[in-house]
Amino acid sequence: MALTIADLPALNATLNGIATLFLVAGYVFIRRGSWRAHKACMLGALATSAVFLVSYVTYHYNAGSRPFPGEGVIRIVYFAILIPHVILAATILPLALVTAARGLAGRYDRHVRIARWTLPLWLYVSVTGVVIYLMLYQMY
Repeated sequence: MALTIADLPALNATLNGIATLFLVAGYVFIRRGSWRAHKACMLGALATSAVFLVSYVTYHYNAGSRPFPGEGVIRIVYFAILIPHVILAATILPLALVTAARGLAGRYDRHVRIARWTLPLWLYVSVTGVVIYLMLYQMY
């Protein structure tokens, strides 16, 4: 079965969820000293997020944007989640790439310094990506 453009929002939410699982597992592994498992998970998160980005751009290029149909308090909640999500999503790409490059280059002191910022921001973007999908495509 081939995916259609209409299937991409659900795929995007799934990819965000998978990236979240990779990020959390990678954090747990590094806290336990399992640097190989940490590296595999973080590269998995990076690859999953790259596939997400291609799918996201493909969807929006073909379908445009979808306005949020909710009214009242839920609309305020939606935009309170969406606005920081969009701002942080724009910043996470360079942060994730720099963080990964430093880790892969063995510059662990510099990797750790930036990873302390990258991880929570990346988690926020991934988790809120799923929440935004649910609010936009499943609530109404």
